Amino acid sequence: MANEKASVLKSKNWMVRIGNLVEESIAKGIYELGQEAPVLLLSPGSGTAMAHLQEAGGAGSGQQYFGTPEAKVWYKVPIADGRCGDGSEYHIYVRKGTSDKLCVFFSGGGIAINEYMAARPVNGGSVAAWLPNYYWNNLRLFTQVMNIGVGITRGGSDNPFDDWNFIVITYATGDMHIGDSRFHYKVSEDSVPEGMKPGDEAILYFHGYRNFLAAMRAGKTLFPTASKLLIAGESAGAFAVPALAEQVVGEFYPSCHDVTLFSDSAQLLYRGWKRTLRDVWQARRELWMGVNSRSITVDWYRGVCTRQGNRFRYLYSGSVRDYLLSAFYNDVTNKVYDTDSEIQEEYYRQMKRMIVDLRKVSPEFTFYIHDWHRPLSMYRGGTIHTAVRQPEFTLRTQDDVTMAYWLSECVEGRTFDVGMQLLV
Repeated sequence: MANEKASVLKSKNWMVRIGNLVEESIAKGIYELGQEAPVLLLSPGSGTAMAHLQEAGGAGSGQQYFGTPEAKVWYKVPIADGRCGDGSEYHIYVRKGTSDKLCVFFSGGGIAINEYMAARPVNGGSVAAWLPNYYWNNLRLFTQVMNIGVGITRGGSDNPFDDWNFIVITYATGDMHIGDSRFHYKVSEDSVPEGMKPGDEAILYFHGYRNFLAAMRAGKTLFPTASKLLIAGESAGAFAVPALAEQVVGEFYPSCHDVTLFSDSAQLLYRGWKRTLRDVWQARRELWMGVNSRSITVDWYRGVCTRQGNRFRYLYSGSVRDYLLSAFYNDVTNKVYDTDSEIQEEYYRQMKRMIVDLRKVSPEFTFYIHDWHRPLSMYRGGTIHTAVRQPEFTLRTQDDVTMAYWLSECVEGRTFDVGMQLLV
């Protein structure tokens, strides 16, 4: 038995090293190939922008200029008032299209609802070794590949959103973009930040709501109006859509009357949501007051639909046996960070119930359900987690329809369901 445990530990250690090397090599490749997004600095209060191309960046490298950002170029915008979960600097990504249509996209990246989770942020090694890892706590160079240039954010004629303006609200706070607190925890042996040791006191900045507001102010400077607005998100960002959409419209784009809300993979049943929102993340009162069930997705969308009615379009997508969300459900329910066919089947039953509940919230709720797999061991036999910002967005089909085509039709008001036979 001792030899077996030692063998497992040795295997885990090797996987951690491999995962960390992969992450480091991707970041190094981005830097050395000059693929890092140029920095766009916004002049406070002036409404003008200064674009600074990083030295790694090819033509025009090292130059600065004032004026309108180039069309179809992704820029990194530092947010002075922003902060990542570990206290490091925060930035968003923006891209100017060739139309006056705007997508506000909430990135995903896990959650932390207690001290155990707070002490175990994501890194390449923990992912590869399937060690408990719950949320991204900073925006290192590697995370650029998760935020831009893939799925709905990829340029090209096969992407119907290629001409849209984008504000990508990045995520590294573990609070679904809605938190406003400081959370104290002790460093775990599983994940020791540089310069610290296990047992040291640390702070997780649940700063998501402040980041959101500052990001929207910056985005509004670049895109003052929008004829059509898509408020979308994946994973943790998908939960943020019903939580923050009304504020996006009411405070920043009140004159836009063509608004679509789209959540990709926002399913996690948990009995402690109200306490987490109120006491841990210290979210706004109206968010936790409206939570009366294990599904904050249904509760939040119910509130939006009650207040807004048919002013918005409501879209939802998910995979039937999501390997990652089923592992999170297993963790918050059974304290086991893992997934298997039994947990995935329970997740599937919960999805069928949630789809029925969302349709009750609004008969016009529209769905794209899929059962896509990838042949990797890390998926534990489950289906993929999110698709809107994955290669599958344009490359795979359900019922002979890509998610890209479905979403592009829905934002034009031609809504239709895809994959509903998977729920029978």
